Amino acid sequence: MNETFLKRLRSSFDLNEYEAKIWMALLSKGIATAGELADISGVPRSRSYDVLESLEKRGFILMKLGKPIKYLAVEPQEVISRVKKSVLDHADTKVKTISELKDTEFFTELDFLFKNGIEHVDPSTVSGSIKGRRNLYDHMETVLKDAKKSVVISTTEKGLVRKVDSLKFMFKNLSKNGVKIKIAAPLGENSKGIINELKGIATVKNIDGINSRFILVDGSNLMFMLTDDEKITDKNDIGVWINSPFFAGTLNSLFEQAWSK
Repeated sequence: MNETFLKRLRSSFDLNEYEAKIWMALLSKGIATAGELADISGVPRSRSYDVLESLEKRGFILMKLGKPIKYLAVEPQEVISRVKKSVLDHADTKVKTISELKDTEFFTELDFLFKNGIEHVDPSTVSGSIKGRRNLYDHMETVLKDAKKSVVISTTEKGLVRKVDSLKFMFKNLSKNGVKIKIAAPLGENSKGIINELKGIATVKNIDGINSRFILVDGSNLMFMLTDDEKITDKNDIGVWINSPFFAGTLNSLFEQAWSK
């Protein structure tokens, strides 16, 4: 029972410790009784039947007819297909439930609480930190949705490629609505096709000297990253969001100076 392998098994298939151990034991044995699997896996016999029932319901194993009762392992490829289908079905149900919330009294109350609370907040104090690249990009979309006039982006070559992959359709919609988009980044081999992809959508300029990562919307709504793109992993990327026209305006002036050169 390799601990590293078990951890990977648990995280990949959303299993608890006993489920992972029993399934791993059955995969190695092919066919076995509950007692045999308990002995191989180290799972208490009193728990092995509950665990096997859970694995059977989820489609990981089959119960063989006859006595004594034995269990068969389902082929891993088939298990992956079943788990994938289950996750998608669960996600669809969850999305539908969340989407329908907008038309409920519950959502109206949530919205009222937020708007009532935000009235008491000094606009100059509206800021927050965001950790994890996925969360950063989710918040970027939120900030960009409110753009009315301009979007200014300074990024790395890798960051430019990521932003085009994740935000290209957002950029298209903004451009259709008359929002001017400027993107400054060092361009190299990995970003050769970016200018063509954004043609008619955004103005992209090759600027090597800035070495910064930020997005500025309408001269006041600012997100900037605190870490070096080359030295950080996705989950440890950190950014700060600030709604401050004074601070953002200063940064915008510096950007425009570099842009004009």
